[in-house]
Amino acid sequence: MTEYQLGQRPDTLLITLSGRDRPGVTSSTLATLALAGVDVVDLEQIVLRGRLVLGLLVTAPESPGAAAALRTAIEETAHALDMSVEIEAGTGDRPHRPRQRARVTVLGTPLKAAALGAVTRSIAGHGGNIDRIIRLARYPVTAFDLHVSGADPDELRLALAADAVAQEVDIAVQPANLTRRGMRLIVMDVDSTLIDGEVIEMLAAHAGCEAEVAAVTESAMRGEVDFTESLRARVKLLQGVPASALDEVYAGLQLNPGARTMVRTLRRLGYRFAIVSGGFSQITDRLAADLGIHFARANELEIVDGVLTGELVGEVVDRAGKATALQEFAAELGISEAATVAIGDGANDLDMLAAAGLGIAYNAKPAVRSAAGTAINVPYLDTIMYLLGISRDEIEAADAEAGIVTPAPPV
Repeated sequence: MTEYQLGQRPDTLLITLSGRDRPGVTSSTLATLALAGVDVVDLEQIVLRGRLVLGLLVTAPESPGAAAALRTAIEETAHALDMSVEIEAGTGDRPHRPRQRARVTVLGTPLKAAALGAVTRSIAGHGGNIDRIIRLARYPVTAFDLHVSGADPDELRLALAADAVAQEVDIAVQPANLTRRGMRLIVMDVDSTLIDGEVIEMLAAHAGCEAEVAAVTESAMRGEVDFTESLRARVKLLQGVPASALDEVYAGLQLNPGARTMVRTLRRLGYRFAIVSGGFSQITDRLAADLGIHFARANELEIVDGVLTGELVGEVVDRAGKATALQEFAAELGISEAATVAIGDGANDLDMLAAAGLGIAYNAKPAVRSAAGTAINVPYLDTIMYLLGISRDEIEAADAEAGIVTPAPPV
């Protein structure tokens, strides 16, 4: 505290203790500060693998003598706790904190040091400072949430998109504002997003034309052919398939991993869910009822005398229709589009992803990944919750309270 020796009393002092964590470190330190009569301006604490770092910003004593007494008392307290301590002049309470703040979520399986190093270099290269890093999950993916200040979120998103590709990790950049906490509607595509596979291909297997339909589906999802035309052409091939095939297909559906966990957890927090599909209402309505999803919109297959006619009833839910559905659901709930999350994998999802406050390309085609603001390329749908700042520990704790047992991760 040389400022005292120079006759320049600092406004604040930064006291940092570090060492093995144990009960009573924080309370003992605060008790010592209470005897000195100082005010606590800021306080941060972190425990990592049993090691604790405690930082306290306090008002500086009025006189050099009182400051020396405080130093001695803190050092004695730290010694009794077997902790290391540093005391230095503080830098105030950061009244001019940069206005531009972002949350950068990084996911990897595994997450290598080289990848995380590339991300942090890009953040620094764009004028960003990492104020805090929080681990959100360690299994089955590793996920970290980086609190960044001083960098423009839009510029950072573009820069980190290149790192995501080069380092084979997933990176999401969002402005650190109330909107992230206010996300209240999740709108999902169904085929290859909520479920594994394409319903129309499963139905085509009953008509003996699965390969032909799959080829057109793949081309449509890449955006190479008009979705509406391709859908009508594929549905035409289903003519004559018994309606009972819909029951067989539904019975064989496989949800993507983490789907139930995501819906269950976010419903506890008051979120609403919608599914919007270029598939068929005979399937999606049942999915919505099974999962507790609030809204569903899809195409309707025409059925006459218990047989598919090869035609659709009503307007096609196409690329524009998906975005319209999101907007209408948000309006019905009385929330802004900025408070929505959209998840999809195909070209016909792009308008919906663009309309949402957070658009996520989930295991998507390359053209969709490059056009979407955020991409997730791991096969776990519940990783979406990490982008909302929800940790795996919080998810599992909520399940435990509800009596749901989560398998222990590998050591």
